[in-house]
Amino acid sequence: MPSSDMTSSQTTAGATALTRKTARLRDYLSLARFDHATKHVFVIPGLILAYALREPSLLDAPPRIVIGFVVAIAIASANYIINEWLDREFDAHHPSKHHRTAVSLQLSPVLVYAQYAAFAAFGLFLASWLGTAFLTVSVIFLISGLVYNVQPLRSKDRPFMDVISESVNNPIRLTLGWLMMDPSSMPPASLLLAYWTGGAFLMGSKRLSEYRDITALVGLETLTRYRKSFAGYTAESLVVSCLVYAMLSSFFLGVFLIKYRVEYILAFPFIAGLFGCYLWLSMLPDSIAQRPERMFRSRRLMTTLAVTVGALLAFSFIDLPSLASLSNRSFTPVDMLPRHGK
Repeated sequence: MPSSDMTSSQTTAGATALTRKTARLRDYLSLARFDHATKHVFVIPGLILAYALREPSLLDAPPRIVIGFVVAIAIASANYIINEWLDREFDAHHPSKHHRTAVSLQLSPVLVYAQYAAFAAFGLFLASWLGTAFLTVSVIFLISGLVYNVQPLRSKDRPFMDVISESVNNPIRLTLGWLMMDPSSMPPASLLLAYWTGGAFLMGSKRLSEYRDITALVGLETLTRYRKSFAGYTAESLVVSCLVYAMLSSFFLGVFLIKYRVEYILAFPFIAGLFGCYLWLSMLPDSIAQRPERMFRSRRLMTTLAVTVGALLAFSFIDLPSLASLSNRSFTPVDMLPRHGK
């Protein structure tokens, strides 16, 4: 962007800051981002896998699931509130986020922090009804938001650490789903690590899309004003990091598949296709990868996701004993190989 345009833009932003309107109740509620509730789709695999692998009693499952989802939404909303409030000065430099409530309206810090405390307290209060393990994971969910957004840690300002710390929400959500269905156990470590690194792949793809689009639109300097971590990124390093995250996720997922339900190995090609589809989307201009809450608008992604989920559901309940040999050592004797000349 030419310097004259930048100066004009900054002058306009300054004038807007001086004339911002006072926020109303619905504006404060918008900080909770209830439209982002679609992200809690990552809770559902925890429910399915806990049922398929543990076969728990379903007597109290319906109320536990309802309360569990309300807890997840409440704590996520608390994290969103603190995120938008503390990011308001940085979001002012983003091409679209400068329209957010905390940037465009005048908010009361007291009311913002009171709203954060109310959502957090409500979520933890309900979480306590679902047992100590569920409450502990809920507290970790809340702390992850503080680590990501609040100084002196504020991990979102550090290259690569921002992706790793943001994507920890994925295994947390999976664990909440698992505990809703089976409060007597925790998910396998291999599954949690696969989910974590898979989430890092999604967040890395988001960073890649933002880097490509915003750098082309307003330049790298403005991009780093929006998010300091971008100063340590390049398009190449982001692509490589996505590859590494995907490979790590595939490794941990392979360990889980072989160890806990070998039938899932037949669903792996669909999972690989889902990774590929999302990376392809992140390469498109103005990609939905920048706004994961809108991923349901991509017909191709939703079709790939539906096929993948369908395959996982099918192989959760279809037993194929012949696949057990995949986890056994097997070597082909030399005598069975065809000899030269025959």
